[in-house]
Amino acid sequence: MTPETFDDVEAWAEGYVRASSLAGKLAPPAPPTAFRAPRPAPRPELRPTRPGLEVAAKAPKKPKRGALGDPRARGRLLHGFLHHELQAAELMCWAVLAYPETPEPFRRGLVEIALDEVRHAQLYAAHMERLGVRFGAIPVRDWFWERMVACATPLQFVAAMGLGFEGGNLEHTRRYAGWFREVGDEEGAAIQERIGREEIAHVRFAARWFATWKGALDFDAWVEELPPPLSPMVLRGKPLDRAARAAAGLDEAFLDALEAWSPAPRFDAEADRAGR
Repeated sequence: MTPETFDDVEAWAEGYVRASSLAGKLAPPAPPTAFRAPRPAPRPELRPTRPGLEVAAKAPKKPKRGALGDPRARGRLLHGFLHHELQAAELMCWAVLAYPETPEPFRRGLVEIALDEVRHAQLYAAHMERLGVRFGAIPVRDWFWERMVACATPLQFVAAMGLGFEGGNLEHTRRYAGWFREVGDEEGAAIQERIGREEIAHVRFAARWFATWKGALDFDAWVEELPPPLSPMVLRGKPLDRAARAAAGLDEAFLDALEAWSPAPRFDAEADRAGR
């Protein structure tokens, strides 16, 4: 494929979600610069292709910290992280199509983030290969897709995806960087740290648009916009990376509330099923 294959950004976004090969997922052509003229459109009945991947109803168990001295255990862990990045890229493309009425700067930002997520997936794929694990060797679960397509509005989308999943990744990348460094995998640790740093801008993007559409970025307003069954329980790591989240534009009141939030019992099972 070449960039000329696609007449506009929307066609490119749909082409990415429906790519017929893993190469098309991990190395898509550059997107066009032009968007279609905004017009009312039904929500896209769009689901991702999974060429060369086995999709499971339940996510495979992640290797535990004590097993990470084995390079293949680290590779299996990164396999799941790569699939998270792949889903994030696809969902940014989905949002371009799902919310055609949003301002062009918002949709252009989604495309830029999608390309970042693709690059993150490439970093994971290359290190996995060095560790002896091929992408596609382990079943995957489309956990993000199962939840994100329930976002009826762009406000819900930035609440769940940017402030939620990408916000949580600020903690997850820091934790796993430490685990990789413990077993001497400095390259793997550096990849995690680089991705974590770059996710700050993604969370900041979501925070800015949430505040634009809602009037302010307030913790309770954020929780109200999360599509069920999502809750703060699955959208934060412990300990909270307050410095990274502050750099993304979240104030002390928001961070205090996020850190203190306690789930009802029904959220505990959802946390256990989370993709991280």
